[in-house]
Amino acid sequence: MSQPVDILPPDTLAQELAAIQQTGSKRIAILGSRHVPLTHQQLIEMMSYALVLGGNRLMTSGATGTNAAAIKGAMRADPNLLTVILPQSLERQPRESQEQLRQVIHLVQCPENDRLSLAEASAICNRDIISRCQQLICFAFHDSETLLKTCQEAEEQRKLVTLFYFD
Repeated sequence: MSQPVDILPPDTLAQELAAIQQTGSKRIAILGSRHVPLTHQQLIEMMSYALVLGGNRLMTSGATGTNAAAIKGAMRADPNLLTVILPQSLERQPRESQEQLRQVIHLVQCPENDRLSLAEASAICNRDIISRCQQLICFAFHDSETLLKTCQEAEEQRKLVTLFYFD
């Protein structure tokens, strides 16, 4: 039985080929769900470690789960190549995240979003992150509305998007 083949528009194909062939460092964002099994967190940590060892600049947010794993890996490789952008002020982050976040050299807080719900602040934060990156790697569930919308916005900005589903 044959499988249908998705044919990419020429500009998308050219963009993806250029991204694959790029040998210099990139600005890569890793975002994802807070609800991640430990084994997946370890894989994300290893991926961020390898990306930073390769000279890439890594960006993420400050939540537990995916983002905490990305921070941990990047901090082991080279803390200077990590930027963490918080959706709100540090004090509004989960207690289990605050200790890790205090060790981040390039930490951007957004206290002006403290009055917003976490979902609203996260959407704004994710937009900021994708505006700064060349590539987005996202780990989500099929019902992760904010993350899926972020991936869609990144694609609209012609960023290279790699989306992994947990379910």
